[in-house]
Amino acid sequence: MKNIIGLCLAMSLLAAPLGVRADVMGPDVLIKNTAQEVLAVVKQDKDIRAGNQKKILALVDAKVLPNFDFERMTRLAVGRGWRSATPDQKKTLVTEFRTLVVHTYTNAFTRFQDQTVEVKPINMPAGADEVTVKTLIVKSGTESIAVDYEMEKTADGWKAFDLSVDGLIKMLVDKNAANNASNRADAK
Repeated sequence: MKNIIGLCLAMSLLAAPLGVRADVMGPDVLIKNTAQEVLAVVKQDKDIRAGNQKKILALVDAKVLPNFDFERMTRLAVGRGWRSATPDQKKTLVTEFRTLVVHTYTNAFTRFQDQTVEVKPINMPAGADEVTVKTLIVKSGTESIAVDYEMEKTADGWKAFDLSVDGLIKMLVDKNAANNASNRADAK
């Protein structure tokens, strides 16, 4: 799986707006509408901006997690070993992968504020059931982060099963290093 850490903000863009059937709108429209909705919640909710883990978890659970194909994502991450895993091992792997995503998001929401998301136009053939949606996460004064979503049309609408994030890992490593240094200084 490409750049698993890139799940932070990127996957939050996949939740469907309430009252709208996800299978009716195209995957690019789904991402655009959801990005606007999620970013508006983050901008307006001072508790989320301050790091309220309970509120962040609720947002992630409601808006992000339903739009993942966790089994397919886990299969891709595990690779050949997936075939030899027992059903219980597969279930545990999917559960642990889902938990990783939850923790990644709850920690990332306070770090990714004041950004916008640009969704690039897609050329999707009629009847396509898989498509790549390209986006840019833009924040003034920083380099844009390219995020490519690999999406599949399912009976439940469009679901993300893989993504590629350029530049996000380096930014997260730098931010985590700065946070660790700050935590060490505070502990003294």
